[in-house]
Amino acid sequence: MADDKVADDKVADDNVTGGEAALAFIGRAVNEVVDRLGDVDRQAMEMVLLLHRVTNVIVYDLESTVHRPAGWSWSAFRAVFTLWVSGGLEPSKLAELSGMSRQAVSALARTLQADGLIDRVAVVDDGRSVLLSLTLDGRSRIEQVFRHHNAREREWAAALSPAERITLTKLLGKLASAGQQPWVSHRF
Repeated sequence: MADDKVADDKVADDNVTGGEAALAFIGRAVNEVVDRLGDVDRQAMEMVLLLHRVTNVIVYDLESTVHRPAGWSWSAFRAVFTLWVSGGLEPSKLAELSGMSRQAVSALARTLQADGLIDRVAVVDDGRSVLLSLTLDGRSRIEQVFRHHNAREREWAAALSPAERITLTKLLGKLASAGQQPWVSHRF
């Protein structure tokens, strides 16, 4: 009987496309896990699944419509954007602020330097450390690309009313603050 229910749900999922299928799957996943395990926090599970899904869709959209056509990856954008906002940074600080691993920043910095977007300069006080900063071309490129990036952000934000945007931003900020708790695992 349970196999029939799964088959019926699969057929229902096959009749919707794209985002509708993903939302249908999330609903089905929550129901299935609750049925199988019983004592699951349904709201917490649904919140995290939806947050993950929405984040992935937005990042993919920005990367495919803005950043790949501009000639760089999402990771390259995050690094260049972080340097644009913060100024010169040591690689470990760039990793922390951009949410990347130190190893990813190290590999990416070599590519961005070869592309003429960043400079790598030895730190005067510490011969082992380097400071990464944008070149004039890097600044020019991020300013140009960010205008397109922000136009796409505006399209995404248009799905919500101004009041809903404020509420969502506050709630996401509150959730981000929970990331400072000692039980949260960090990559940096």
